[in-house]
Amino acid sequence: MCMTGGMSPAGRADEPEPRGDLAARDDLPAVAGRPRPGQLRASHQDRDRVVEILRVAAGDGRLTAGELDERLEAALTARTYAQLAALTADLPAAGSAGGAAVPEPEDLVRFDCGSGSAKRDGRWMVPRRIEVQVTSGSVRLDFTEAVIAQPLLAIDADVRSGSLTLVTRPGIEVDADDVAVRSGSVRIRSPWGHDVPVTLRIQVTGQVGSGAITARPPRRTFWQWLLRRPLGYAAALP
Repeated sequence: MCMTGGMSPAGRADEPEPRGDLAARDDLPAVAGRPRPGQLRASHQDRDRVVEILRVAAGDGRLTAGELDERLEAALTARTYAQLAALTADLPAAGSAGGAAVPEPEDLVRFDCGSGSAKRDGRWMVPRRIEVQVTSGSVRLDFTEAVIAQPLLAIDADVRSGSLTLVTRPGIEVDADDVAVRSGSVRIRSPWGHDVPVTLRIQVTGQVGSGAITARPPRRTFWQWLLRRPLGYAAALP
């Protein structure tokens, strides 16, 4: 990712000032043989702080889904303060977007589906917990463009003769080992490798009667298949 600025009167490119704990400028001189502040090693807490700023910015519409994925991967692998500061240089600090309130994910969202269907797709804020009850209908949760504001989502599912489908993207890990299955099925597909950083872990619990719980990547449209175009998430694969 390339970031540019205007030229200062002295002829040097203006560099954006990092904020908060990342406010150490990399162009400050080293003192007594010590590394510059921006060259200091970042901690897990520093990376988590930047990840939260990026997720909030995506929820505000400041970053596209592709930009969010790219910056999250860079944040999770950043080694220094300067590398982290570059990822948020064009974003307001969390909670300071012109005085606007930072969007918070809901604590609980419920889906009670009888013989009909329900879905969440497009850009939607992933809550902390979801309860799903399906009698003979279907519930589809599409996470390909969803805004992720926390690392864990708990889903409590009661699927009788219907279906629960989770459409995932790289960085989303689904664990359904604690689901009790009677005569139905649970199928989890993760086509990307273990090198993809995990940005959201979905823990599914509950029971399946004669229905099905499925987690899978999005399917290609007819035109994508005809033109041999890869899915959008392919760009995020290592």
